[in-house]
Amino acid sequence: MIEAVLLSIITASTAMLLAALGEVVVERSGIINLGVEGMMVVGAVSAFAVAQMTGDAYWGIPAAAAAGAAMALLFAMLAVWFATNQVATGLALTLFGLGVAGLVGERFIGLPGVGLQPIAIPGLADIPIAGRVLFQQNILFYLSIVLTVAVALFLFRSRAGLRLRAVGDAPAAAQALGISVLRIRTLAVLFGGACAGVGGAQLTLVYTPQWIENITAGRGWIALALVVFASWRPLRLVVGAYLFGAVTIAQFHAQAFGVAIPSQFLSALPYIATIVVLVLIASNKRFMMINTPAALGRPFVPDR
Repeated sequence: MIEAVLLSIITASTAMLLAALGEVVVERSGIINLGVEGMMVVGAVSAFAVAQMTGDAYWGIPAAAAAGAAMALLFAMLAVWFATNQVATGLALTLFGLGVAGLVGERFIGLPGVGLQPIAIPGLADIPIAGRVLFQQNILFYLSIVLTVAVALFLFRSRAGLRLRAVGDAPAAAQALGISVLRIRTLAVLFGGACAGVGGAQLTLVYTPQWIENITAGRGWIALALVVFASWRPLRLVVGAYLFGAVTIAQFHAQAFGVAIPSQFLSALPYIATIVVLVLIASNKRFMMINTPAALGRPFVPDR
């Protein structure tokens, strides 16, 4: 029973963790992309479609990354290069992504999916409980852990990460030092889009191996909240993602145990938790000032 619950939490959390990791890099560069939901859903339908057509779920992963990056490129052209309002552009990207996914995915509704199979790590997979939970997982779970460490090392242990953080805190000063602010922000947005797309792929290749319209069900918005919850630090995202994953799974297990709580309330629980967390964090002004990238959400137009 414990194994089943832990496996469910991990499966429910991985998509949000992948999307949030990409958004951390984006926001550290000073850009806020509210189009995560749209990029995730486009990645989800792309992964399912390619897996269906090739019969190999692994081909769905790069397809989802490419689809998410393509959506992100559209955002970068508008918000980074043409300095449009980032909030409005991100919201438009989400609506556009939901529409595109609905159109593309119409022919795949009701078709059986091609799921990713678990990969057992020799030796470690035989450990009681932890072995099955952590070392008999699909490739996207392993990717999320590796990517968490890689992003943390990149941001805080590399010169490239220092440049990216400088762009997010003081773009004018970074530009004066010869750092291409627009190029770095564009690359960050593309990376965030690819991560969101792969997060969407996890939903149609692992979580629910089928295509259902609006399969993301608000997970992109939760991923955005996770970035703030983790104070823009990748390693803290793991805790936040699994916490929110546990809240998501709690509704199913509460119903299974016969807890006398209305099902509508249980379904809304992850989003209620998101709102509560954001309100608590926003109430601490000092915390927000210390951790938020100084130029977050501010367009930058270099002198020409």
